[in-house]
Amino acid sequence: MDVEWGILGGVFGVSLGITIVVVVMFSLGIAAWARAAGGPGPGGSARQGRRGRDKPAVAIAMVCFAACLAVAGYGIDLIVPG
Repeated sequence: MDVEWGILGGVFGVSLGITIVVVVMFSLGIAAWARAAGGPGPGGSARQGRRGRDKPAVAIAMVCFAACLAVAGYGIDLIVPG
């Protein structure tokens, strides 16, 4: 039984790359969501309500979370036999 180290290294590299991309996308989503929340900033109040929402930041957060969900769903689709 031989191990094809080149293929194993390729699988490791792709797995590591996808993991880094998903972590970065999720982190960007969290950062955009926090920006959209409009927390207390200079001259701002802690309770701004819905008026403090930044719509582009909400859209960016949703796109980042959807990308993470798509990658996770694709990984589950690869693992679970259909």
